[in-house]
Amino acid sequence: MSLPAVAVQALHYSYPDGQAALRGVSFSLQPGETVGLIGSNGAGKSSLLLQLNGVLLPSAGQVWVQGIPVDGAHLVAVRRHVGMVFQDPDDQLFMPTVQEDVAFGPINMGLSAAEVQARVAQALATVGASHLASRAPHRLSGGEKRAVAIAGVLAMNPSVLLLDEPSAGLDPAARRRLITLLAGLSLTQLIASHDLDLVQDLCSRVLVMREGVLEADATPGIIFADAPLLARCHLELPLGLQRQS
Repeated sequence: MSLPAVAVQALHYSYPDGQAALRGVSFSLQPGETVGLIGSNGAGKSSLLLQLNGVLLPSAGQVWVQGIPVDGAHLVAVRRHVGMVFQDPDDQLFMPTVQEDVAFGPINMGLSAAEVQARVAQALATVGASHLASRAPHRLSGGEKRAVAIAGVLAMNPSVLLLDEPSAGLDPAARRRLITLLAGLSLTQLIASHDLDLVQDLCSRVLVMREGVLEADATPGIIFADAPLLARCHLELPLGLQRQS
């Protein structure tokens, strides 16, 4: 079997006030997998995502990305492999134009001007946002901002993509475009979302978090057929399945 894209072993994390956010979480992601991460507010989803690129470091346990330990000595190498799209794209978009925003990461990787230009063009084309290159990010719609934030991550050529609530605040058409975009990517993806229909549409596996513990790890069909699990984790069926029942 190939090396896991991400491996998490017995991961614990507590905030400075002592509140435990993660309690013994273990799982792995294989290259090319698209996996959903679900749970109610406060279940530990965002804390887990932030462990995978070293924004937070564990109180105990270990994370590896492409076999590289996620620790203080390896953060530069890890972040070349892991791209993260935050819940609010305004947290990522800060340059005067879209072109400059998408170029920021590749420039700071020390790439040549020609390589930066090629990566920016490819990333914007991938998300269908080439026509926005000269626009100011703050003048974009929510869906456009999300696409540009994803382009900024893709321009760094990661092998693992982490997304925190990627469909939050999108209208139905922008949400559908996002799903189509993510479905067309060949990266390993871990998608934390309350949008369970999106998870069902995109993901071959689902991780369920409850109070900092990995409560379940199975296919969407198994997860969404387990009524006691959903009730215990304060989750409901995707709307599409509710209509069928």
